[in-house]
Amino acid sequence: MKNIAFNISLFCYFIASLKHIFYLPIRKRFLYLSANWTVGIGFAFQFYGLILRSAETGHGPYTSLYEYALFLSWAIILAYFFVELKYEIKDLGVFVVPMAFFVLLFASSLPQESNPTSSSMKFWLTIHRTLSMLGYGAFTIAFGASIMYLLQEKLLKTKRIGLLYYRLPSLETLDNLIHLIIAIGFPIFTIGFVTGSIWIGKTKGAYFSWDVQKTLPLLLTWFIYGSLFLGRITVGWRREKAALISIVGFLSVIVTFFLHIY
Repeated sequence: MKNIAFNISLFCYFIASLKHIFYLPIRKRFLYLSANWTVGIGFAFQFYGLILRSAETGHGPYTSLYEYALFLSWAIILAYFFVELKYEIKDLGVFVVPMAFFVLLFASSLPQESNPTSSSMKFWLTIHRTLSMLGYGAFTIAFGASIMYLLQEKLLKTKRIGLLYYRLPSLETLDNLIHLIIAIGFPIFTIGFVTGSIWIGKTKGAYFSWDVQKTLPLLLTWFIYGSLFLGRITVGWRREKAALISIVGFLSVIVTFFLHIY
């Protein structure tokens, strides 16, 4: 049953991606609503599949690359719906939903293995992986909003005030969205980082792993988003600078994701 739920989610995210792409030029509200309903169906089936997976393995989806990809895709959509409820940015789906689809498509190419874990360590590992993936999901939304910001800004600078300009949100809206998502995602990611150190401390006797391949990219990601978070508060980092730093941070997230879990 979990494989059926997985396939339905993958199909729904693919169809929803197409609907969001078609909505960009067509601008029919029914297409936008249909796209989000399709994403919602896929999200629900993916959540059901994660529950079945956890019931089968005896732990959450956090011990193998396949499970990480499943959970990350779900976290991206969760963050997407959070933003939709607050801002209803109709074109954000064009930049976010396809990423969730490709992460899930990547998962379909992986062996569906599950690595055993000590029951005494499940609590800290669950908190660590859950918060880390939720943080990655938030950073994905910030990345999508940053791309939209830079695109809108380029249209203004080149004075190409056409249909795309009027269909994208204002620069102020996008700038505020980037700040909101980073303000939520960075603390979540930080707590995930700290609980990861606690988990390492309880399993290895040291609260920090000096595995360069895993540790340095993670610290770099934390530093980039921490700088952006504090920079906005202290020295007013906004607009293009914030969007560019957010994009660099997301590239670091991609590198960290693959290096940290292999």
